[in-house]
Amino acid sequence: MSSQIAGVLQLLALITALALLHRPLGDYMAKVYSSGRHYRPERWIYRVIGADPAAEMRWPAYLRAVLAFSAVSVLLLYLMQRVQGSLPGSLGFSSIDPDQAFNTAVSFVANTNWQSYYGEQAMGHVVQTGGLAVQNFVSAAVGMAVAVALVRGFSRSRTGELGNFWTDLVRGTVRILLPISVIGAVVLVACGAIQNFSGIHQVGQFLGGPQEWNGGAVASQEAIKELGTNGGGYFNANSSHPFENPTPLSNLFEIFLILLIPFALTRTFGRMVGSPKQGYAILGAMAVIWIGFTALMMWTEFAHRGPAFEIAGGAMEGKETRFGIAGSSLFAVATTLTSTGAVNSFHSSYTGFGGGITMLGMQLGEIAPGGVGSGLYGMLIMAVIAVFIAGLMVGRTPEYLGKKIGTRQIKLAACYILVTPALVLGFTAVAMALPTPADSMTNTGAHGFSEILYAYTSGANNNGSAFAGLNADTPWFNTTIGIAMALGRFLPMVFVLALAGSLAEQQPVPTTAGTLRTDKPLYAGLLVGTILTVTGLTYFPALALGPLAEGLAS
Repeated sequence: MSSQIAGVLQLLALITALALLHRPLGDYMAKVYSSGRHYRPERWIYRVIGADPAAEMRWPAYLRAVLAFSAVSVLLLYLMQRVQGSLPGSLGFSSIDPDQAFNTAVSFVANTNWQSYYGEQAMGHVVQTGGLAVQNFVSAAVGMAVAVALVRGFSRSRTGELGNFWTDLVRGTVRILLPISVIGAVVLVACGAIQNFSGIHQVGQFLGGPQEWNGGAVASQEAIKELGTNGGGYFNANSSHPFENPTPLSNLFEIFLILLIPFALTRTFGRMVGSPKQGYAILGAMAVIWIGFTALMMWTEFAHRGPAFEIAGGAMEGKETRFGIAGSSLFAVATTLTSTGAVNSFHSSYTGFGGGITMLGMQLGEIAPGGVGSGLYGMLIMAVIAVFIAGLMVGRTPEYLGKKIGTRQIKLAACYILVTPALVLGFTAVAMALPTPADSMTNTGAHGFSEILYAYTSGANNNGSAFAGLNADTPWFNTTIGIAMALGRFLPMVFVLALAGSLAEQQPVPTTAGTLRTDKPLYAGLLVGTILTVTGLTYFPALALGPLAEGLAS
């Protein structure tokens, strides 16, 4: 069987598995966020944190709760790293430097999981499991909560109330992420991933020196890092490490975990707004982009010309022979079209166009299907923009799900889509203009520019993957990428929740013969076109200086 056919079969198996679970998981999540029942463990949590689960919140209160919880999480994770040397189970590792501790704390709380350190050489068991893994759960739950709040904004009327953040946070963690992660961890252990709390072991000699490995609760962290679209690896090699991702089967399963909840949330959206067809329209737009990007990535990596590539059967440099081009391409597209950031190959070693595809996937806003929660609310923002454009074409006031899209709504949506590009392009321009950041680049020319552009694209979009080749463990990059991650995560949430509040206050508009049907393939096509056009106009000049120039020159 050829590698190309094997890749197509993997893609078909993945689509089949996602299709089988789309409806039951989506319906289950809709029930979770709509239920009036509180389980006993949840009531214990509410009692400990002093929250009233029955109290409804308007958008400013919901936002304050999101920001307060995230700020406390950053502080606690920062302190854990700063005192690591005094903690049990530190494996002899010292405390983390202030700039790197800040960067890592913001990274994991913002669901980015950008790592400028070697995990197996820096973090002990307590920080890994009690700090980083915990944030993998709750940061994902925060994104889901904000998405559900926006969905309630569309489904409710004549009220500014969007639910209760603490209830949404706890339910998302306890009822959705935790049980699926347990199953996922068991599957990964069965595939060969490790799960222990062993210390550091010397396993042999390498280039004249000792080879040492430490164990860890890897399978459990691997499961939630993929399921919650987090991406931070226990080891520096991330999901290319055999302790994290040992076999082609585990590789396909991890890709499945990455895509599972983001795709299923479209069903949740359809159920909560009372029209499953609306969810299918959003799903269709996501699926078209994801399949298109996957096909392009496989084509450019398999078909790259040159004697060395032809002998290897494609661009194999930087890819694990366990997974090959197909498994690596599938993973690369899944991780950059979501906010996962996990990698099973060296993105810097991809062809010029292949590297550009990974960057473009993040620059779309990671909405196909996007991160857990963030993908859905990002796509709904683009749906509002698409409806507005359609309204301009026919001279009619735009409406979406029975809500008028007026001046306030379109301003909030516009602010949302402008935040991330401003961060990416602004920080990239400053880094290229200053002499010190450029010293961290391994390569010069177009590829070196791509290293910088990729780093800020990954940080501001809360992806966390690295192009590699860039020494990001410097005060400049730790600080600026940390700022980009924080602003890229929480500023868009401000506009999402403000939009949700303004929509919830509206009175529904009756459907007429002139109302644009947003549950039809025509609208899904308009939505895809809007996404590609907005992104292309925003990032094309930067992409032309980096991956496009490199791809055309090769």
